[in-house]
Amino acid sequence: MNFFWVWRGKRIKQTMVIIAAAFFAALILFVEGRDLAVFTSNDTPLAIDQVKSEGKQLALTFDISWGETKAIPILEELKKHNISASFFLSGAWAERHPEIVEQIVKDGHEIGSLGYRYENYTSMEDIEMRKDIIRAQEAIKKVSGVHTELIRPPNGNFNKRVLEVSNKLNYTVIHWSLDSNDWKNPGASDIITNVVKDANSGDIILLHASDSAKQTDTALPELIAQLKKKGYDFVTVSELISNANINSKEVK
Repeated sequence: MNFFWVWRGKRIKQTMVIIAAAFFAALILFVEGRDLAVFTSNDTPLAIDQVKSEGKQLALTFDISWGETKAIPILEELKKHNISASFFLSGAWAERHPEIVEQIVKDGHEIGSLGYRYENYTSMEDIEMRKDIIRAQEAIKKVSGVHTELIRPPNGNFNKRVLEVSNKLNYTVIHWSLDSNDWKNPGASDIITNVVKDANSGDIILLHASDSAKQTDTALPELIAQLKKKGYDFVTVSELISNANINSKEVK
């Protein structure tokens, strides 16, 4: 027995109009409820560096690519203050320190990718960059059980190609709006000042939990205390960008 579906052109047209109207209505609501500062290049995917939100919220982000002594004290301090942060891990580091990665997950922090080899993506060919991102994803997932969706290019360097390759792999590129400069080891008081004096609601703050950043764990208690005194709450990057609108800056 043969079956035939009969579609009426008028009804199809009406259905398509309804779907299109619903889509644009949803899009308007989506855009009105969001406010992100991002980097973009016309049709190029976005890199988020700041969220302009009504509430006083900040995202502490920690990059880790080397060492094993500084991450634990930082995790302990965050736990003491019941703060959730976002940790961007290099895949090679995650493979070497699965116990620390497990602790990051156990404490409820967000995990993003920092690539695998921690080499500049802007100097790589697209295929090489793609392989590095995928390798990092697999390494991090193996030790954490987390399928990462956020990526911070190594050293923070990116261009249009980095955005496009990351987007094709379903990653959102995360930069930062406030650099603590802790990687320069300027002293705990300078690290605190670098963050607190310029902090604004919606900032994504760059910190490090690698052993090369020798003073971050010392600076963190007072840094948190001063920001709390100013009325700020701390959230993960994903929580921060969940309600924001998009502003763009040119990337070439």
